Amino acid sequence: MLSIRLAEKSDSANIANVYLASRKLLSAYAPLKHSDKAIVVWIENSLIPSGGVTVALLNHKMIGLCATSQHDGFGWVDQLYVRPESIGQGVGGALLMHAMQTLPTPIRLHAFQANVGANRFYERHGFVAIEFSDGANNEERAADVLYEYK
Repeated sequence: MLSIRLAEKSDSANIANVYLASRKLLSAYAPLKHSDKAIVVWIENSLIPSGGVTVALLNHKMIGLCATSQHDGFGWVDQLYVRPESIGQGVGGALLMHAMQTLPTPIRLHAFQANVGANRFYERHGFVAIEFSDGANNEERAADVLYEYK
């Protein structure tokens, strides 16, 4: 059974495994700019302490994560990753719906333009593309799209 809960500091390694597996397999067009070790440190020391991280577990195994925040008058989905082998099983949808229920609207998020599957996923959930960028403002320098849900 799928469950969603707030992340705990002890989840750092498992969150990093989900994040790295997803990014490396599904976003090869936007290579990571940090080492795996640096990402684990960032997750443990910055991402989880931010307080807006939820995780999805299936039979006690972590298979997804969602990080949210609120700033500039918007709710933000900052990170949403699902283990590649768990995509298409409703995990991302459950995490996104949880975020949409807890964040104030409008809600915004960025996605890479090349991530066609993610873009279709967000659009199916009511997000609308409002701005396209050449990627100059993200560290991967990959073209992205800003989505908004009202």
